[in-house]
Amino acid sequence: MSHPDTQAVKDYLLSLQKNICMGLASEDGNADFIIDQWQRENGGGGGITRVLTDGAVFEQAGVNFSHVTGGQLPASATAHRPELAGREFEAMGVSLVIHPLSPMIPTSHANVRFFIARKEGTDPVWWFGGGFDLTPYYGNKDDCIQWHKTAQQACQPFGEGTYEKYKKWCDDYFYLKHRDEQRGIGGLFFDDLNEGGFEQCFAFMQSVGDHYLKAYLPIVKNRKNDPYTEAQRDFQLYRRGRYVEFNLVYDRGTLFGLQTGGRTESILMSLPPVVNFKYNWKPEVGSKEAELYDYYLKPRDWVNIK
Repeated sequence: MSHPDTQAVKDYLLSLQKNICMGLASEDGNADFIIDQWQRENGGGGGITRVLTDGAVFEQAGVNFSHVTGGQLPASATAHRPELAGREFEAMGVSLVIHPLSPMIPTSHANVRFFIARKEGTDPVWWFGGGFDLTPYYGNKDDCIQWHKTAQQACQPFGEGTYEKYKKWCDDYFYLKHRDEQRGIGGLFFDDLNEGGFEQCFAFMQSVGDHYLKAYLPIVKNRKNDPYTEAQRDFQLYRRGRYVEFNLVYDRGTLFGLQTGGRTESILMSLPPVVNFKYNWKPEVGSKEAELYDYYLKPRDWVNIK
């Protein structure tokens, strides 16, 4: 197995964060990212949080880089890998969530990450994880096809069935069990990736990271000038509540950050700036809002859909 090059991973992640922020700020045209460099109070690394707020297109966009170390992995990381308990760890990644102002533009999320766990006298255990997914408020078939075809292109150099495998994993992961409901229309999700050696796995992680803007910006360009009503904005704020529920109940990255004593402001930057919760709300039958639930929030073969 090839030896992990942690510096190469870190260099790539910092470059990815910078490139994504430049692309999003350029598309917004009215606001830019503030840069907040931070160190963990108890030592063990730090990061760079970049946040854009109150833009013309993006109400809030957060793109976070973190590089942390610790004496042992938290429960969120060892729950399905108990053999890693007691190992020192090093974790680095870029995570982002983009909350547009317009309900016609979907919310998007992406992250790519690398973990390595070490114990004296044994070989290090390492893996990559990440992916990207899309959460529309008003469904658009062309957007869904564009998103998934780009995800397929990211996977294409890495073998037959790669897209299908990680597309299904994404559908399964971004699912709110307590509501029996998908969070969005999916994309890619992978974790514990170390098969094929470090170079191959690192190349796949880079491909996923590099395809995020290719997948998202065309959708933003096509939808940012679409008109919308206050009622549609209100529905967007209601649906954002599902994002909050998933991130606080299920998301592994959020749990890992909180359990390792991470920086709370950076961990929770993924939450939307404005949300409405309504008791037992149901969409009107036959409405565009109902269509989101009945058609779009179902796992589908978007790359082959007619």
